[in-house]
Parts: sequence; structure tokens; C-alpha cells
Amino acid sequence: METYTFLRHLADSWFLLAMTLGFLALCVWAFRPGSRAMHQDVANSIFRNDDRPADAHPANKEA
Repeated sequence: METYTFLRHLADSWFLLAMTLGFLALCVWAFRPGSRAMHQDVANSIFRNDDRPADAHPANKEA
């Protein structure tokens, strides 16, 4: 069996199966029940140090 034929067969069958299982594992990991609090914390992290709303027009501010 040639190397190319062997690698082509491997990529067509087993690697496709491995990629599908990896994708499903990542989906299960991302949407697991205990991750809601972590996802909300990450989503709100950009607002963590805000004390007041941003200026409406910061470019017009005189320095």
C-alpha cells in the first residue's frame, strides 16, 4: 500500500471520526450545566472597573 493511499484512507475515516468526537466534546464542555456562572463573569468582566458611564463625545473634550 502506498503512503498516500494509506494517509488518504486514514484521513477519510478515522480522522473524520476523531474531529467529530472532538467537536462534540467541546460543545458538551462549553454548554455544561456548571459553566453558566463562569460565562456570565467573563461576559461582564469588561464592566468590572467602570465607576461612571463613558463620555458621550470624548473627542470634543478640551485638554
